[in-house]
Amino acid sequence: MSFPTVGVVGGGQLARMMAPVAINLGIKLHVLAEAADVSATTAATYTVGDYTDYATLEAFAAEVDVVTFDHEHVPTEHLQRLEAAGVALAPGPGALVYAQDKLVMRRKMAELGLPQPDWRAVSSVDELLAAAEDIGYPVVLKTPRGGYDGKGVWILDSPDEAREATVWFNGDHEALLVEAKVDFRSELSAQIARSTTGQTATYPIVETIQTDGVADLVKAPAPDITDTTVAAARQAAETIANGVGVTGMLAVELFHTPNTEAGYMINELAMRPHNTGHWTQDGAITSQFEQHLRAVLGLPLGATDPIVPFTVMKNYLGADNHDLYGAFPLAMTKYPQAKVHAYGKSVRPGRKIGHVNVLATDGDLDAALAAAIDAAEIIRHGRTDY
Repeated sequence: MSFPTVGVVGGGQLARMMAPVAINLGIKLHVLAEAADVSATTAATYTVGDYTDYATLEAFAAEVDVVTFDHEHVPTEHLQRLEAAGVALAPGPGALVYAQDKLVMRRKMAELGLPQPDWRAVSSVDELLAAAEDIGYPVVLKTPRGGYDGKGVWILDSPDEAREATVWFNGDHEALLVEAKVDFRSELSAQIARSTTGQTATYPIVETIQTDGVADLVKAPAPDITDTTVAAARQAAETIANGVGVTGMLAVELFHTPNTEAGYMINELAMRPHNTGHWTQDGAITSQFEQHLRAVLGLPLGATDPIVPFTVMKNYLGADNHDLYGAFPLAMTKYPQAKVHAYGKSVRPGRKIGHVNVLATDGDLDAALAAAIDAAEIIRHGRTDY
């Protein structure tokens, strides 16, 4: 049997980080990239093309054995046509839609009986005002499709702010999602892999810290969370993975709400490797990227155990230093235990361009946290006296 070719739609850092484990497994990775200079093109073979064009997707799919995704933005109708034509998609459109459309996701979570914020679908400012009055201010207004990393999200504190939302009802969406702003202690992520065979494997629940809507820092496993909530969150991930029939990695973003019966609420879903799972590259027996490839190819899933008591992942965003590599010696000399990952992207202010993992081999989470943060800032600014 020849080794298969996995096609990845999207040339971002997630596709890039699948490449090393694909090499280890002898798997061929081929990327449908948005441009020749995007993140994944230096790590895998690629075709440049428009993922919103059906003919481009069809031609790309003909070159690979299974198609998976770096993002969730491929039009659902195109994926349905590909599936009807016999293309192996992982996940398929019937599952991916729950990560593509937040309204569809909210309805499915209700059907599965999982805890989530009070929510409504609204198609006008009048409906928004009525829903917000019913839910209670403050509320969160979201576009059902296209939003990520804090984009397409607005917090409304009063009816006056809601009345200013006219511009958001611009015809791009049949309806918007409005939901309660949850009073949570922290944000969590539950990751699970589900194979084409139906096998599942869950990872430890992690705590995430968001900055400007971007997952900035991860503590794995999550500290200060009860065993009961951990078990419930992992069971929720299992319920969702099987309930929607996902194939590959699934990240369930959660609010930690210890004042509620379940101890958590469902926030959003992502059906691919996820920023909150980057710690697994160095801190788990099987990384999320290897696990994703195993799952979409139907290989037995790997062990998900952490290899140290805690791992900290810290993103570094674009700042004033454009010579990232030039800063590596400074960070690596000060923190030889730090594992630095770069995405091959040009530097722009606020752009996600890499991350640092630090393993707390001695169980000292605070020390690992401080090292990861400092190492990331050294790289961002190109100096130790930032």
